[in-house]
Amino acid sequence: MSDYYDLGDYRREVTTSNQDVQIWFSRGLIWAYAFNHDESVRCFEQVVALDPHCAMGYWGIAFALGPNYNKPWELFDGEDLSATTTRAHQAIVQAKTLAPHATALENALVDALACRYPQKQPGDCLAWDRSYAKAMEAVYEQYPDDLDVTALYCDALMNLTPWKMWDFRTGQPAAGAKTLLVKKMLDRALERDETHEHPGILHLYIHLMEMSSVPEIVLPIANCLRGLVPDAGHLEHMPTHIDVLCGDYRSAVKSNTSAIRADNKFLANQPVGHFYNLYRAHDYHFRMYAAMMGGQSKIALDTGAEMAHIVTECLSQASSLGPRSPPMADWLEGFVSMQVHGFIRFGRWDDIITLKLPTDAQLYCVTTAMMHYAKGVALAATGRVPEADAERKLFKESVKLVPDSRRIFNNKCTDILGIASEMLDGEITYRRGEFDAAFDHLREAVKREDTLPYDEPWGWMQPSRHALGALLLEQGHIKQALAVYAADLGVEHESDPPLPRALRHYGNVWALHGYQECLLKLGNKHEARRQAPQLKHVLAYADVPIKSSCFCRIDTT
Repeated sequence: MSDYYDLGDYRREVTTSNQDVQIWFSRGLIWAYAFNHDESVRCFEQVVALDPHCAMGYWGIAFALGPNYNKPWELFDGEDLSATTTRAHQAIVQAKTLAPHATALENALVDALACRYPQKQPGDCLAWDRSYAKAMEAVYEQYPDDLDVTALYCDALMNLTPWKMWDFRTGQPAAGAKTLLVKKMLDRALERDETHEHPGILHLYIHLMEMSSVPEIVLPIANCLRGLVPDAGHLEHMPTHIDVLCGDYRSAVKSNTSAIRADNKFLANQPVGHFYNLYRAHDYHFRMYAAMMGGQSKIALDTGAEMAHIVTECLSQASSLGPRSPPMADWLEGFVSMQVHGFIRFGRWDDIITLKLPTDAQLYCVTTAMMHYAKGVALAATGRVPEADAERKLFKESVKLVPDSRRIFNNKCTDILGIASEMLDGEITYRRGEFDAAFDHLREAVKREDTLPYDEPWGWMQPSRHALGALLLEQGHIKQALAVYAADLGVEHESDPPLPRALRHYGNVWALHGYQECLLKLGNKHEARRQAPQLKHVLAYADVPIKSSCFCRIDTT
């Protein structure tokens, strides 16, 4: 058993006389905390294979099969939902049969989880979640100092409103969410030193606070998670949700590199079409985003190419799986399209123009649309406006093939492509010399980007404000450009209220350069000197000359 993945030192003892069962149970629980639920189920299956009388093994199977923060009930397709509820119900019934041989706490956990699966076939699953959360409240009241009970209860409450714990636009707890209750319980638990080595609580705390107005308070917690469970890729990745919100793009690159290492190690031993491919794609996406914001072109472009390759390979292999292929495409295909954002970010116009379109425009519908968008931008930026206009027509036709079910995590691909539409219209209109109309399109792109549902990283990879600010500067609208960059950086500005915390891109090299240029052009030398050290620091890590916030700006004098 020593050749298994390195999952750190966290353990949970359960009622069994078999020490191997103890090991497999802890592995199952850690994988569940790490959101690798398929492997969690497999570990709990090992538990019941080794000890068929272990009630908590069956509890674990039922727990890991169910909904989670990234996959609530509504994201289960019909066949998946029916199979899940049937199997989970059977597992929890078996656990209840064996519960008399377990501890009082184990009985309480089994009874609570039974509320989530009251029958085999799907019913009102959201009501089931509410019943389960209510039952876990009673367990927590009885065992408030048990860290796993705290984690499980908080998890149950957060799953009532996944990704809606805060109204990130106001910074206030979302209506109907148990945000403050969860925070109170997690804060209480974190007063104990041993909690700083609990992977479940650390993971949940990051998800709880990332949408708040003060995500930086989680940095010490995020740092505790780094390296705690070395071969659980998603846990290696999770601190980067806070890194990027605080402008620490280098740490985000480093931690996602470690996460990708762990993911590749895990998936090398898994069958084609494993759901965890989504989490690996997420880590590539995150590393690419962080590298782009830091001006690190080699890492960004290499990561984009790797991500496109591994997702394409996964989809092409999964296409032989029949009914399983469409949901795989809905979850994964959009990540292939991310590669073009890197090319646009770093002005790789020739690379974009020579890109070959996918041969299967239906399977790769998002990628096809995004390539037409990128080609249109590249052609416009190089002065080939009629050809850019032809690509725009192809883009609009290809968007019609994108189903509403295609997603980049929390964002619908149709919404992401809606931003692309305005960006492309703005770029082409600008090259025709219709500047006011172009700025209207770019401001609409900004508006659409700002109204996306919260995600980290955002599905739209290059902030629209970077293009708007660059072209405003090119036309001499320096004060307007300054306001755009100030908003992006979260700098207080006299004319505009600050953006919600989650929409700010602290410390990104592109907006910092634009902001500094505006200050100098406006003669504000004092503020420019104050900002200069930060800009100099981030420029040291960029591997391309930064002359503008967007390569679509031609005149950088």
